[in-house]
Amino acid sequence: MSSLVLNKYSPLVDRMKQESGDESYPIWLLVNPKYPGAIYDIWTPILYEIQDRVYRKLHARIDTENIFIKSAVSDIGIVRNSSNWWAAEVAKEEVMLRESVREHQPKILITFGTITYEFVRRVFEIRPEKGPKYWSTTNLEDEFERSIANFDINQTNRIPLPSRVMKSGKFIEDRNYFSWNDNESYFREVATRIADRIIENKDSLKIWIE
Repeated sequence: MSSLVLNKYSPLVDRMKQESGDESYPIWLLVNPKYPGAIYDIWTPILYEIQDRVYRKLHARIDTENIFIKSAVSDIGIVRNSSNWWAAEVAKEEVMLRESVREHQPKILITFGTITYEFVRRVFEIRPEKGPKYWSTTNLEDEFERSIANFDINQTNRIPLPSRVMKSGKFIEDRNYFSWNDNESYFREVATRIADRIIENKDSLKIWIE
């Protein structure tokens, strides 16, 4: 499973590209350009656990090379602080992402942190607009559970991942994190919930290595 692990010092982590992967792929990740390290610190171990569970259940592997990873906005300069996320420039980015989602219709859209999740809600024109401060640890965890419980393969499923406290003691994004006791439990619990939805809908997802 070595292909799942990103080098912590790879260009993707050191200098987040605007996009990578295949836009037509059913799984998308949307990240805050201020925190590209979330791909390595959060997504990589979750993906490892997803792949492990899927293989044990189905004896199949997900083609992870094509997962579409996109920066929420193209220019990090317009989001240096949270208030800038709702500037006119970001509104244009919302329109562009909305058009892309409508065209490609991803089945699973995973977001990292509160700001990025609220951005996606606005892309999907969900009212009322909450603002990032609304998404406390509890609210975002509830939203994750709700997205898993209401998973529907016939639509785009928005799955928010709260941020986690790293072993170094540094916080990612706005200090939100699940209540599970440690990172290992967090990764396993999140991965299990996502993997089980993938397994249940295996015949409707074109994500498999042949």
